Amino acid sequence: MGKSSTVFVGMDVHKESIDITLAEVGGEVRRLGAIGGDRVSLLKTVRKLRSRGQELVFVYEAGPCGFWIYREISSLGLGCMVVSPSLIPRRAGDHVKTDRRDSERLASLARAGELEPIHVPDIRDEAIRDLVRARDDALISQRRARQQLKALLLRNDIRYVGKTSWTAAHRRWLSELKLPQGAQQIAFEEYIDAITLATERILRLIRAIESEVATWRFAPVVAGLQAMRGIQFVHAVTLVAELGDLTRFHSARQLMGYLGLVPREDSTGERRRQGSITKAGNAYARRAMIEAAWAYRHPARVTRIIATRQTGLPKAVCDIAWRAQLRLSAAGSINSDHIFSGNSDHLGDPAEAPGRTSASASTGGGKDDRHAQATRDPGAAPRRPQPGGGRTARRGLAKQRAARRG
Repeated sequence: MGKSSTVFVGMDVHKESIDITLAEVGGEVRRLGAIGGDRVSLLKTVRKLRSRGQELVFVYEAGPCGFWIYREISSLGLGCMVVSPSLIPRRAGDHVKTDRRDSERLASLARAGELEPIHVPDIRDEAIRDLVRARDDALISQRRARQQLKALLLRNDIRYVGKTSWTAAHRRWLSELKLPQGAQQIAFEEYIDAITLATERILRLIRAIESEVATWRFAPVVAGLQAMRGIQFVHAVTLVAELGDLTRFHSARQLMGYLGLVPREDSTGERRRQGSITKAGNAYARRAMIEAAWAYRHPARVTRIIATRQTGLPKAVCDIAWRAQLRLSAAGSINSDHIFSGNSDHLGDPAEAPGRTSASASTGGGKDDRHAQATRDPGAAPRRPQPGGGRTARRGLAKQRAARRG
């Protein structure tokens, strides 16, 4: 080996072991061997390789062992790449997988320049992300306990006749229940305790997140995201903790591709076929983005809650949030001839939104908006009345059902 050559070190990382393969530029690919998965064994191997006087570039797959290997190697001034397992090229006919072959593949592909490193958060950002994910785990535990309790009651034909579960009225109803058998009552009380503990855990974690974010470097970004409709505090923290520095994305298209919110495609020649979203990338951030997007099915409006979140934010941030509402909300098509002109003085008062009367602002749409939609697009198909939309809507649905039966 030449003293000036570059060696790519492929590592297949596991909890108890790390399999290492070396690939020199212009040279052979050879296996170094397996070492322990602890910090001492890794640093000992790194010192041994550095003693040869060659430039070293380490590469390994992201996995359950985290990023401590990346940080240890980078602190020594050496290059290190962490790659996503789903983005590593694989041959279709290769059905043999071993630790040795995995490390050889990583070293060879890194030498060929076919691997793209992922973003590695710093220690503070990763700590915030772990805290946010702990809250998500607590929510899953609460949801599971609630489902188990409802299943127990359903098996005993005990039904709640109220409108919404887990309200104060529903909890009072639960506190008065008595199951027919003593053993069932014990199970019932255990489920109630599990729900109470999970709920308290969620509240503790939210308070901890609020405390940590107050001194976080991305606190202004979290506050700015809350100007958007559908993004409250927890959603904003989730997005920033999972995505990191948003300026690393050069366009919205690149961000959507990273989140897996772009459609699958199988096109050839003149045929173009698209399917469901790819669901590639970060699932936590993708779910938070989709949940926030549901808020834009309503007409554009700055509610009291949104106005409160926008208090103290720069005017430019509020302008972007309002333009997003005009572009994405259901009212965007209604008020197409009243496109936002750049004046955001209305943001503190929904009644002053451009192209809207005070009546429509207070109700979020209504008769005037439906009339405007009909006049804007005369050729559009009439809306089908929705259940719960008033006496006229219910009569319309009844007539449609009667016509089908006839």
